[in-house]
Amino acid sequence: MKYCGICHTDIHVAKGDLGPCVFPCVPGHELAGVVAEVGSKVTKVKVGDKVGVGCMVDSCRDCENCKEGDEQYCLNGNVMTYNGQKKHKGIGGNPKTQTFGGYTKSYTVTEHFCIKLPDNLDLSKAGPLLCAGITMYEPLRVWGATKGKKMTIGIIGVGGLGTMGIKLAKALGHTVVAISRSADKEAMSKEKGADRFVVSTNAEQMAGETKKMDLILNTISANHDCNIYLPLLRKDGTLVQLGAAGQPHQISQIPLMFSRTSLAGSLIGGVKPTEEMIEFCSKHQIYPDVEMVDASGINKAWESLANNKDGVRYVIDIEKSLQNKDFLPAL
Repeated sequence: MKYCGICHTDIHVAKGDLGPCVFPCVPGHELAGVVAEVGSKVTKVKVGDKVGVGCMVDSCRDCENCKEGDEQYCLNGNVMTYNGQKKHKGIGGNPKTQTFGGYTKSYTVTEHFCIKLPDNLDLSKAGPLLCAGITMYEPLRVWGATKGKKMTIGIIGVGGLGTMGIKLAKALGHTVVAISRSADKEAMSKEKGADRFVVSTNAEQMAGETKKMDLILNTISANHDCNIYLPLLRKDGTLVQLGAAGQPHQISQIPLMFSRTSLAGSLIGGVKPTEEMIEFCSKHQIYPDVEMVDASGINKAWESLANNKDGVRYVIDIEKSLQNKDFLPAL
């Protein structure tokens, strides 16, 4: 292990927002490092390769969804990188214990879920691509934005996910519209690549974008009203929910009926789409905006994430952390 990104999901899991957390909990699903050892039958990577591990480390690999490359939707349940139940055969150790994540010195993973990273990819920024990167790339891929057709794509929320969405959609050649409640996000949104910026609480600005968008990616995780975004969609457009909002949405189906628009959800991506995303980011040198911390700064990073206004992804420098003798417990 060289680096591990700190994701807002780490906080959600530890706090029990997504269901009961199993303690002890070792978070981290944005792993980046170098192969130190391989099993005798491993062919995908070799010692010395740069690799990463994302949000899942196992699935049944035999159901319909897994065979179609959607391991994240495994019908028998995928195994998350941390706090997951070891229900399949791809994870070693005590089968009765939960999985532990990337806030660690080393990690062992079955080769299927080990993502080989190109040599020209900055390893210190690679981890968040395996979470935020694939979270935003997958709906772009599924809803046709990687096929060459030019689209107008809205990105709701200009935080850690939203800024990645802006960069990816722009690199794919689309017109990108950033949408935020805060007018203060305009300069940053355009710096990241947005062509236009809309304040969602400004009725005039929202009306000016009516029926102009083919696809909208909604990254908001707080409770909110989705109905205000539906009029922005063109016929056959889709609003994709990506944020883990806790409360159910109350949606009027009338706008959906009269424009044949859709409301959908998306998680992460399977192994193949993740590898595709990594190649794309490597080619175009697309990275999240990161701030490096060592292990002693994790608590502060968690506090900052709760009020993150600049889209920064925090990344733990593992090697630097191991050199901090004042922080490490005595053996």
